Amino acid sequence: MAVPQAPIGPWRTVWRPGHEQGHRCLADIGELTLELGTAVPNVTVCFETWGTLSPKRDNAVLVLHGFTADSHAAGPAGPGHPEAGWWDGIIGPGRAIDTDRFFVVAPNALGGCQGTTGPGQLAPDGEPWGSRWPVTTIRDMVAAEAGLADWLGIDSWYSMVGVSLGGMRALEWCVGYPDRVQRAIIIGVGPDASAEQIAYQTIQMNAIAEDPDYQGGDYYGAGPAFDGKGPLKGMAQARRLGHLTYRTETELHQRFGNRPQGSEPALSVQRGIGRYGVVSYLDYAATRLERRFDPNTYLAINEAMNHHDIGRNREGWRDAMKRITARLTIVGMEEDRLYPLRLQKALAAEAPRVAGRPVELQIVRSIVGHDAFLTEDDKMSAIIGPALQQPEPK
Repeated sequence: MAVPQAPIGPWRTVWRPGHEQGHRCLADIGELTLELGTAVPNVTVCFETWGTLSPKRDNAVLVLHGFTADSHAAGPAGPGHPEAGWWDGIIGPGRAIDTDRFFVVAPNALGGCQGTTGPGQLAPDGEPWGSRWPVTTIRDMVAAEAGLADWLGIDSWYSMVGVSLGGMRALEWCVGYPDRVQRAIIIGVGPDASAEQIAYQTIQMNAIAEDPDYQGGDYYGAGPAFDGKGPLKGMAQARRLGHLTYRTETELHQRFGNRPQGSEPALSVQRGIGRYGVVSYLDYAATRLERRFDPNTYLAINEAMNHHDIGRNREGWRDAMKRITARLTIVGMEEDRLYPLRLQKALAAEAPRVAGRPVELQIVRSIVGHDAFLTEDDKMSAIIGPALQQPEPK
């Protein structure tokens, strides 16, 4: 099957079998009708690949990123890549997701700010979408990824691996496109958004929307989304809160306690001249995000995660799980305060049996909490590697 070719231009590389690994490509998938009925014309999906697609196109693995990550799942930092690959210890030759065996595809989610169509990209009138960007859901992200699969000529994924936001997308893939998923590794999510998750994320959204520089979402001016404009203070506050939910009280206590940052006088008669170590840590997380993320994307994806519910209009999530035919591996992180283990236990309990056996919940033992999928390469590899070797479900 011939692979469609995209014209070469800024941020655009033509993909073809044998394409150089870890370089961004853009697939133009055409108009996308969203779950709520709005049509987004001329949707582009940014993606990266590693490994070689087999002649039968039966070795493709879809890797789906978490909230503020993107398509650069493996490889060094460089032009277009402000940071090294977020899963560089998992993806590569001889690693858990073995690129000598698998053709690995990592797309940037719909609404993103690293090449995929989103609020900072240009609308048909030549201006950024900004405040006009429509409400998008996890199902819309998956619909865009299905368009990418069609563009690549991949009818069925050998497996998909999704973490956090990506776990929501992988789960939605399994329910919405059951005939296109053979295996799925679902990491760090539940079947729907919890009340606490919605609360945390809504507070973060409010921090951005209430920043005077937000300007209703139309803050781009004549420049790109990442040039220092917009509600960066609001996004920094949002990131500080969000980052706390990705870690645990145990880890923060052991790493920082109530110690000051270096020689900074946390206790002083003059306010604001010193910080505690944990405050410096959160400041760093906030500043690091500013270099590569659009506040409108932060809002759009948070909103999509708030609406996560595989049971919406499907008679509830338990009935929705009955649609799944893929061989599932459910993974939870010990002490995860954002997506606690009870959520993964519920998924595993309701997942369809394969070969007469219930789905086993795999638990990553770590004081880190939710972010353990990023920090515990060895433990994650010990789960992902064997899961990719499981026989195809019958």
